Amino acid sequence: MARAPNKTPTFHRLFIANRGEVAVRVARACDDLGIAPVFAVSEADREAPWVAGRETVCLGPARAAQSYLDPVRVVAAARQSGCTALHPGWGFLSENPLLVSLCETHGITFVGPPAHVMHRMSKKTPAKRAMRAAGLHVIEGSDGVLADEAQARAVAERIGYPVLLKAESGGGGRGMRVARSSGEIASAYGEARSEARAAFGDDRVYMERLVEGGRHVEIQIIADRWGNVCHLGERDCTVQRNHQKLIEESPSPVLDDGERQRTLEAAVQAARSIGYVGAGTMEFLLDEQSGKLLRFMEMNCRLQVEHCVSEMRSSIDLVHEQIRVAAGHRLSFSQSDVALAGHAIECRINAEDPNNDFRPAPGTITKWHVPSDAGIRVDTHVTEGYTVPPHYDSLLCKLIAHGPDRNAAIDRMLAALAELICEGVPTTAAMHCTILASEAFRSHRYDTRTIPGWSAGKGS
Repeated sequence: MARAPNKTPTFHRLFIANRGEVAVRVARACDDLGIAPVFAVSEADREAPWVAGRETVCLGPARAAQSYLDPVRVVAAARQSGCTALHPGWGFLSENPLLVSLCETHGITFVGPPAHVMHRMSKKTPAKRAMRAAGLHVIEGSDGVLADEAQARAVAERIGYPVLLKAESGGGGRGMRVARSSGEIASAYGEARSEARAAFGDDRVYMERLVEGGRHVEIQIIADRWGNVCHLGERDCTVQRNHQKLIEESPSPVLDDGERQRTLEAAVQAARSIGYVGAGTMEFLLDEQSGKLLRFMEMNCRLQVEHCVSEMRSSIDLVHEQIRVAAGHRLSFSQSDVALAGHAIECRINAEDPNNDFRPAPGTITKWHVPSDAGIRVDTHVTEGYTVPPHYDSLLCKLIAHGPDRNAAIDRMLAALAELICEGVPTTAAMHCTILASEAFRSHRYDTRTIPGWSAGKGS
């Protein structure tokens, strides 16, 4: 579905500081571009089927904190391998400013934004100020981190309840607490700080007005160091559970064309104004309480898991572009070249039991078959006989369906889910079928608070 790779010379060897589906995806781009990929692995992944026949460097024990999440070990391994570039993938250390700084110190090209941009955008309140200055609507809240509980209470009284306490260095739904009244401020503030400290080593929190009943929309941008910035449209990621995305699609089925175009243009300008380089995602809430405005939440300075739906609609390989941009080349296209066609949907298939509170289900996959029909893409690292380890994210594969319109894409995805076979561990596939077949999903009548058509006990 992507354009033929551009063979412009980039790097000879590239270190992939990630695992599983991510590593396979980045390695495929390296192969296309004539670059030798070197895989970072933990002791748990040394014999994984997706690294068979590939060059690897062991980072350390299975525990992520002692391997994939240790920037010092990662950069040391990259240097040991003789690689001149490092791709962090998505997840793990992909947005860690220390990793970027260490790469710069040791002369390794980081495939992503420079350290000063990563530092700025990794902190939520400076990021919001920069985006507001560039013309984006921002969710009302505190002007910076909260000094104490008293300030939290004062801000909440000013912007109105309910409010959301959020970790300054947060992500993934951690370090977040809701307060619906003055009586809940103390516990929400204390619990958000405690979780933020445990998850990110930073207990600073800020406050936003809680937008209830909103839609989660994000914009894919890509930029080079010459000031060229393009967007690849928006994605709707509203189908979530506890702030974890389940299904993503592009375009959003509910976004007004005028608000779409205004925000896409503002997002490009915002990225240019901060000197952004590489692929990034700006996340918004569609605030229907205030006139269906897209309000900026945060920027992810990396590719997202769901970048595939943007690739399917644009026929642009974002990982190719990331690598070329990191090597100093200009984007291979301009905004006028971006032609977004049809509709794309992605389902994340995890080794989890949705009927048991989505409990992760490590184990050995005894039978595995994925669809290969027209309009279907499967990104995975799984093969039959693979043992899903208990140490990491439970993602098995991403199914992406593309069709001429939304209904066609839904039908194509349902057919692909019916063909998918995974035996040995429970998965979320049946849940996705239930969601996609529901009238609520078809008519896009849902928000971030609900999973359309699904309740525990349906499917397996």
